[in-house]
Formats: sequence, C-alpha cells, structure tokens
Amino acid sequence: MKKIKEFDFSNKKVIIRVDFNVPLNENFEITDDSRMRAAVPTIKQVIENGGSAILISHLGRPKGQVNPKYSLKHIVPHLSDLLGISIKFSTDCIGEEATKMSNELKAGEVLLLENLRFYNEEEKGDEDFSKKLADLADVYINDAFGTAHRAHASTTIIAKFFPVNKMFGYIMDSELESLNKVMKDVQRPYTAIIGGSKVSTKITIIENLLTKVDNLIIGGGMSFTFVKANGGNIGNSLVEEDFIEQIPKIYELAKKNNVKIYLPVDSLNGDKFDKDAQVTLSEIDKIPDDRMGLDVGPKTNTLFEEVITNSKTILWNGPVGVFEFEKFATGTKELGNAIAKATKNGAFSLVGGGDSVAALTKFNLADQVSYVSTGGGAMLEYMEGKELPGIKAIFE
Repeated sequence: MKKIKEFDFSNKKVIIRVDFNVPLNENFEITDDSRMRAAVPTIKQVIENGGSAILISHLGRPKGQVNPKYSLKHIVPHLSDLLGISIKFSTDCIGEEATKMSNELKAGEVLLLENLRFYNEEEKGDEDFSKKLADLADVYINDAFGTAHRAHASTTIIAKFFPVNKMFGYIMDSELESLNKVMKDVQRPYTAIIGGSKVSTKITIIENLLTKVDNLIIGGGMSFTFVKANGGNIGNSLVEEDFIEQIPKIYELAKKNNVKIYLPVDSLNGDKFDKDAQVTLSEIDKIPDDRMGLDVGPKTNTLFEEVITNSKTILWNGPVGVFEFEKFATGTKELGNAIAKATKNGAFSLVGGGDSVAALTKFNLADQVSYVSTGGGAMLEYMEGKELPGIKAIFE
C-alpha cells in the first residue's frame, strides 16, 4: 500500500475523501471545526508537494435532494482561512462544471466539490457515480475515518478505479495506528471504560473487549442493567429489561478470560431527569424507588481512579453520568482527570465516541490524553472486530 509521506504528488490531481460533516448554526456558521482542522495536514501534503487537491465530502442528511441548507459552500471561507489559500468551489460534484474545474486545476490549488449526498448514488455505493468521481483525478486518498464503516461510493467503491494510486490520509493512518494500540499491540494492564445509556448498543463491543482487556469498567445508564441483574434495587433508573438475562453470560466470559468487571458502588440520584433535580446519594444497589441514578458517587470515583491510574493502556467510550447537567457531571469529569493523570504517567489512552469527546472538550482534557478518535460509528464497529469497507478497499 502507498504511504502519503512517501508519495510523489508532482503534477497529480488528487481526490481526497474528507469528513467535513461539521455542525452549522442557523447563520451557517461552523460551531466546531475540529474535523476540518484535522484534515489540513493531508491536504497540505498534497499541495505542498506538487499536486492539486479535489476535496469531496458529505454534510448532513439531504437524502439525495439538492438542499441549500446542506451546501458545502458555507464552509469555503473558513476552509480558505485554515489552508491560507483561496479555495475553488464547484456547485456540483459530478458533471460538466466539476469536470471543467478539475481539468483546470493547477498544482498547489484546492477545489471543493458540492455535497456528495445530494445524489442518492453516494449512499447506495453506485459504481457509475463512483467512476465519475474517479475520472476527475489521478490519485485517491481516503481521510474520512468517520465514514469508513460505510460502503458508499466515495469511501469504498471509488477505490477500485485506482488499482495502484490509492492510500490513507494522515487521519486514517493515525486512527488505525491508535486503534491497533488498544485492539492488537496492547501494553498491560489494559482497562476499558464503557459508559453511555444502553447495554444493547455496546454488547458486541463488550464481548469483544473481554477477550482483550484486564479490567472492564461499566458506567452510565447501562450500569443499572448490570446492577438489577445482580439483584440490586435501582429505583427509576434507566434499565433494559430485555438484556438482563444476557448479563450472567458477560460475567461468564469475563471469568473465562480472567477479566475483572468494575461497576459503580454508589450513585448520585435525582428525583427527576433535570438539571435542577434534587440530589441524594445512595449505594448503587439501594436506590430509592422514587429516585433515578444520574451520576456515580464519590466512592466510585475513588475506585475507578485507582484502577485507571494503575493501567498502561486505557480505552474510554461513553460517559458515566449525565455530564450535561452540572449536578451530575462530577463522575465523568473525575474519570477524565484520572485518564489524564495515567497518560501523564506514561499510559496510552484512546478516547472515542461523541459524548466522551464532548466531555473531554467540556472539561478541557482533550490535549491530556494520547488520542481522540474522530469516528464514532466507525470506531465502534472496529472495536466490535468488524472489517470496515473503507479500510479494506485501500488494501485491495
């Protein structure tokens, strides 16, 4: 496989699949440009080494219809600022205008094409649509890890039209290298923290991780399904009754693989799911009937910190409380601090998933962990042990 660092881009037109699916406010202003900033090194590698860059991306869910609300033209000024050059923009991603502008592109220039998802063919993985995109360039780079789990035209099918000149960008390289540190080349002890609201969305990940980790910390809403399965009283806390019978199987798998499972031992409870809820503290398995667990308590914070700071590899996916409410943010903040402390002491830490990343940002901890993954769904599927089509396509 070609490597972006070593490739000669001289006089080559390079089509780069980026992930510019950024949040915009009602005035079409970007509220978080982290995905755009992350793509800059790949784009610069091309244009500063004699090539020209044609950028393709989706934005939102226009469902195959042209919708001005989801036009990538809104991000052109900011992208120009980030790259320090004037960005050209085509109002279509295929067709006459896109072809003409691509043909006229000179070395060092950058062209952004309109939203790929204005065409249904993108999500359908249509081969003819893929070929029209491929015909615009000499080289294909996939740098959109967040869409690597989808066999879409621009992420997977397009690669077959570049049998030789295809490669990963810097984001993809970094994601795979970092994920392999928590899935393959692991330093021990290895602790995974899985939080969030539902066991159902994480069950396959938990099962896969139980063949890799030494410690598994379960937090957030999903922990109450475990507590109830163990005979505890969880009051009005979130629970998935359908998954209670699966919990003993998880413990069996943990025992088989010599993995220690840690659950919260105490709980901060609210009388309602609200930022102004009245707060009480109880043991995790003795939550009053009229209360719901919304964060872990101080004893749990101490327990989790001890496990985390004694680890050499740490994976975090999902908060341990409703950190959006200040009254119930302490557990997630303390967890982040413990991971930052372990990282400072030499551990490798990877944090991924939208809520975990949002928590890191909120508590100003993003630069105190080893790696923050940009791909929510793609990261989760990789952790489940699935082969991602966007990655496989580059190796074929």
